[in-house]
Amino acid sequence: MSSRQPRSALAGNLVWAHEEARQFFGGLADLVVMDSPNRADFLVGLKSGGKYDQIVGIYRHNTSADRIGVFDEEIIDALAETGTVKWIAHNGAGYDQIDVSRCANKGDVHILHPSGLPSMRFDGLTSDLGISVSNTPGAVDDATATTALYLVISCLRNYAWAEQSLRQGTFKSGLDPGRAHDVTGRTLGILGLGGIGLRLAHLVHAFPMRVVYYSRNKSANAPEWCEYIDSLEGLCRESDVLSLHVPLRDETVHLVGEKEIRTMKKGSIIVNTARGKVIDEEAMIRALEDGHLSSVGLDVYPNEPFVNPRLLEFPQNVLLPHMGTENQDSQRHMEVRALTNLRDFLRDGQGNDLIPELRSKL
Repeated sequence: MSSRQPRSALAGNLVWAHEEARQFFGGLADLVVMDSPNRADFLVGLKSGGKYDQIVGIYRHNTSADRIGVFDEEIIDALAETGTVKWIAHNGAGYDQIDVSRCANKGDVHILHPSGLPSMRFDGLTSDLGISVSNTPGAVDDATATTALYLVISCLRNYAWAEQSLRQGTFKSGLDPGRAHDVTGRTLGILGLGGIGLRLAHLVHAFPMRVVYYSRNKSANAPEWCEYIDSLEGLCRESDVLSLHVPLRDETVHLVGEKEIRTMKKGSIIVNTARGKVIDEEAMIRALEDGHLSSVGLDVYPNEPFVNPRLLEFPQNVLLPHMGTENQDSQRHMEVRALTNLRDFLRDGQGNDLIPELRSKL
């Protein structure tokens, strides 16, 4: 009987969790580093006899897109054609770089049971699931929420604008205290009370801010002081600051557009740490130009790393280069959680954190 272990690929950087990777996969699987310089080389490597032949799972980080591009239809089809790849453990809460609908539609592909490993339950992972995708919810909650908190405070108090003034040698000349507000007593509207939105709610409650939210469903985890608003329009109308925490899907592109922005109070603020395309950027800029929006706090943009230069014309805007999880603690947590999902798949035949779009396939 062969003692060959299943193979899993690391697609993208693993920076902090090398020791955990050794502990998780030692004696369980052979880890293959994806070293392809481009997409063509990666696709060739997936073929029979190639350097990625017989991989059954993939750890994926967005940095892999720098070399092989996003996991679009072409890559998902190539993974499905191997007949072995059944799990993509994505490192990150957002997974818009993976064509998850294509993964779900790959249900006609059956995994090849690794010979010599009768204790591993790969046989159950056949056509019902296609290619499963997990993400890392929870691992990013604190880092992203604290980023949103910074944007909220800085926009209300004009702190980023003040720092620019100091660095330019003008101290605080040009700043108007009539444009600034205390955080205490303002109303924060949270669009999407998932893990990140709920964490932000708890953070701002310390001031306190009044917290209202709108989600597709009323959250059972919401504390009593967190008020549910039953429509997006109502949320916009109530909010001094609107903070966005929804995933990017077809139905959330430009979820906040001209109508929603104009429903907000004159002089209100929008904060976005979700995805840039959730906002209609042109509508947002028009509202900044005519003063309907006081400022915006952004950590994400529609076409990163490009940033619309018109946003830079407003010194009161607080603009970050997608810093949400840029710290070693969160990144280690994310790496470990993604690796754990891959390990659980290899060991148990089913990982955790399956993305919502694929849970109905279970």
